[in-house]
Parts: sequence; structure tokens; C-alpha cells
Amino acid sequence: MMTLVEPLIPSLRRYARSLLRDQSAADDLVQDCLERVIGRWHQRRADGNARTWVFTILHNLAINRMKQTARRGVHVTVDDMDEAAIAIAPAQEHRLHHRAVVDALSGLPEDQRSVLLLVSVEDLSYAETASILDIPIGTVMSRLSRARHRLAQILEERPDRLASTGTVLRRVK
Repeated sequence: MMTLVEPLIPSLRRYARSLLRDQSAADDLVQDCLERVIGRWHQRRADGNARTWVFTILHNLAINRMKQTARRGVHVTVDDMDEAAIAIAPAQEHRLHHRAVVDALSGLPEDQRSVLLLVSVEDLSYAETASILDIPIGTVMSRLSRARHRLAQILEERPDRLASTGTVLRRVK
């Protein structure tokens, strides 16, 4: 079991962070997922793909957690507040581009974002993605196409975030 599950942990953390957009919540989600995998290892199909099974568990737990958070609302104490969330955005262009892409991903519907992240970031096949999300392969391809198109469209609408007009110099006395 460990030889199959342990190499998946970095991918699970990446996917969880992409879905929840909160590092500590994502780590908690991965831990819950791994607990469930260990506790229910005997229930998986022996002929099935362990990677797909584990990602399915993580995805379902994430959906349940997002629904629960939507019902309850987010509680964040000042001490737990991520400094990056309240800090002034850096001036580096790559950071601005990264932020624009993350914001654009946030603007996608959940079904399109999940497909895009699983296929593009986690490098899963269409069949594996379809199995994780419990949808037909054609739906995966359709959602992926719409997600890519909408992501490009959102990024084109926000040229201020991606523009590289050069450095603006000011004289300070």
C-alpha cells in the first residue's frame, strides 16, 4: 500500500491546494484523504488504478468540505491570517502573471477548474480524470476545452495585470 500511495502525496497536496486555495486546509484535506485511504484500503478494487481511487477520494472530500464551508462561512483569526493575503502585491512581473492566472482559475466554474487542474497540472489522462470526477470522457474533453478557452479569455480581458510596459522611473530628492 505504501509503495503505491506515498509517491502520490505531493500531487495530492498540489491538487488540494489548487481546489481549496488555503495551504493549511489543503494539508488537513490530504491527511483526511490518507486516513480514509488507509482505513478503506481493503475496499478498493484490486484490479483498479490506485492513483485514480486516491484522487477520487480527495476530490470528493474537497467538494464536501467546500460545501460545508459555504454553509458555515470561513473563520480566520488574525494570528492565523496568511501574511501574503494582507501584504502589498510584489512588483515582479512573474508574480503578477502568476496572480492573474490564479485569479482567472478562481473565475472558472468548479467543474471546469477541476478538469483543467487534473489534466494540465496533475498530468492525468482523460480516462483517469473521467473516473475521478465520475463523468464521461467526452465531458472531460468538452469541459477542458471550455476551461482553456475561458481562461484565455479572462487573461485577455485583464491586460493591466499582464502588461509589461517597462519600468517606470521616478526622481526622488
